[in-house]
Amino acid sequence: MSPMRRTGSEPVTARSALRMRFWLSVWGLIWAAAGTVAFAFAGREGWAIACGVLTLIITVDMSMVLRHIHQGPHYQPGPDVPPYDPDRG
Repeated sequence: MSPMRRTGSEPVTARSALRMRFWLSVWGLIWAAAGTVAFAFAGREGWAIACGVLTLIITVDMSMVLRHIHQGPHYQPGPDVPPYDPDRG
């Protein structure tokens, strides 16, 4: 099977957005952690707690993204499976 052969109605250049989501999570984690520290030093407990909660949410999301990346590619139908055309009715 050639690598350019399509097996469904997906775009020819379809790619997973997991790596982009990972790097955006890293960027968000840096800013949320910095915000937590900065607001804690400034004596703004409410904002420090909000940034801390956001840091926790980003960490959980990042761990899920890494889990999906490490799982690798999942089942893709072969050339003998016709493209699925969703019911538009």
